[in-house]
Amino acid sequence: MVFKSYEVMLDTVGPELQVVNKSEKAISLEADGCVVLTPDQEKEASPQLLPVNFSGLPKAVKPGDTIFIGQYLFTGSETTSLWLEVAELKGEDVVCRVKNSATLAGSLFTLHVSQIRIDLPTLTENDKHVICTWGVCNKIDFLSLSYTRHAEDVRQARQFMSELSDLSQTQIFAKIENIEGLTHFDEILQEADGIILSRGNLGMDLPPEKVFLFQKAAVYKCNMAGKPAVVTRVVDSMTDNLRPTRAEATDVANAILDGSDAILLGAETLRGLYPVETISTVGRICYEAEKVFNQDLYFKKTVKYVGEPMTHLESIASSAVRAAIKVKASVIICFTSTGRAARLIAKYRPTMPVLSVVIPRLKTNQLKWSLIGAFEAQQSLIVRGVFPLLADPHHPAESTSATSESILKVAMDYGKTCGLIKSHDRVVVCQKVGDASVVKIIELED
Repeated sequence: MVFKSYEVMLDTVGPELQVVNKSEKAISLEADGCVVLTPDQEKEASPQLLPVNFSGLPKAVKPGDTIFIGQYLFTGSETTSLWLEVAELKGEDVVCRVKNSATLAGSLFTLHVSQIRIDLPTLTENDKHVICTWGVCNKIDFLSLSYTRHAEDVRQARQFMSELSDLSQTQIFAKIENIEGLTHFDEILQEADGIILSRGNLGMDLPPEKVFLFQKAAVYKCNMAGKPAVVTRVVDSMTDNLRPTRAEATDVANAILDGSDAILLGAETLRGLYPVETISTVGRICYEAEKVFNQDLYFKKTVKYVGEPMTHLESIASSAVRAAIKVKASVIICFTSTGRAARLIAKYRPTMPVLSVVIPRLKTNQLKWSLIGAFEAQQSLIVRGVFPLLADPHHPAESTSATSESILKVAMDYGKTCGLIKSHDRVVVCQKVGDASVVKIIELED
């Protein structure tokens, strides 16, 4: 039952606008000054002129529009990011007023224009090249599709991935970071395997007082669809400090209480001074929040949302969780070949861990045979409350009672080793026996 117990996610650049600073010298701009944005990338960046990688900017903006520029786009310190207001359009150039004093450092700075559509493909040629090289080399489990605007973006990315044999099982997480993605959220959720709420960019497209509403609504929809929701930009202050602010600590806890599956760190671990401490701190906050999560209310709300009649799998998943709660089981063990059954159980947010035992299966394309299972096990790591195990692949086709009991024993032993299962505990097991799905309760002896 050994496999790599970590996941690899590739984050695309997408239609991201950038300011190019070839000399890499720091550029300082003063409030109330003027700066020109030009598509001529041959020119040197200066406090008066900033070359951008998009020639269509004058057609996309109008006087009065807001533009943000910086490596990390207002991470809490406005001295490293620039806030501009479009003053006038001059041919291919855009003249802007500088709203705050700031120093831009590095070779590339992200440029974000609030609430406009950039006429560039969501999956760029450069993204495709990186996927075909680095992505294939590292057998990525997830593709984070930046600036997802429509469900068609996800479909096109999936079609591209399906043509790469090594990445045909890679899951696609749609990154929602602008008004267009927000407008088409429901159709994107239906098509994607999961959602990443990019609150950094969204916080610039939406008024600040609206961001929390979108977060709560989006996470709720992900929860009811049984798809992972990932929240970003939580402890920006830890980029330069050992402790988060009180507001940030509360924000992390609220993300968990809202139903998020995972927290995605950015500047804090990319360039931060305290990456290990950041991960530890966020982990402790998540742990405390999970202890007070109202599982009973969540369970009833999910059952009501799903409604009747339930599908076969949905009924079995909810029954397994209900049984585990009633008998105060220490764990739920789920036998699965695709990971879907375990994800459905986790959808009801049981108070106990879900041990997802993935049974490998043989697959053929008529030219060669391959063993499927490791990807599914790894991808389950991002689902809240699921702890995947990969069954012994030596006899993946066998489904005899003896084989099932043998695999169950290994899963139970693993639970005991981890301290999840003790003597006299009750364990709920969910598995398929022939054509029937079975939920059974096991009471352990000494």
